Amino acid sequence: MSYLNLNKSQAESIAQELNVLLADYSMYYQKIRNFHWNIVGPNFFVLHEKFEDMYNDAQEKVDEIAERILTLRFEPTSNFSDYLKMTNLEESSSELKDKEMVKALLEDHGKLLEQMGKVIKIADEAGDEGTLDLIGGYISELEKLSWMLDAWTMEKVETHKSL
Repeated sequence: MSYLNLNKSQAESIAQELNVLLADYSMYYQKIRNFHWNIVGPNFFVLHEKFEDMYNDAQEKVDEIAERILTLRFEPTSNFSDYLKMTNLEESSSELKDKEMVKALLEDHGKLLEQMGKVIKIADEAGDEGTLDLIGGYISELEKLSWMLDAWTMEKVETHKSL
């Protein structure tokens, strides 16, 4: 652990919060798969493709978070039954309408961002630059995705330009 310049207690605290984030991202991944499989209606094509992009990204993040926990020399949680106990997210019905699906994901984004904030706080206190860099990138990506999904849910209001 000396190569990380973190003491075991600091690394353990970071790993614990990363394991919660791992559980959150695992639940998020499965929710997106659910929505990808079950989307119907006029927005099928756009959301089916977008959800696929999103779950591929989430799958990559699951792996990166687990590897960061291993880098800290702790064990990533790997059983879904444990994820269900740890996660800040909830399962969703397969029968939601398109906008309900997107709004459910936006709610999850808020919870993911909150958990990432917890990771950032303890990683910053410990001087863990590797975790800060990893999670900082996730935050900016998720904020941008959230903006885009939120914009998709809005109704366009016509405005007239003054000449």
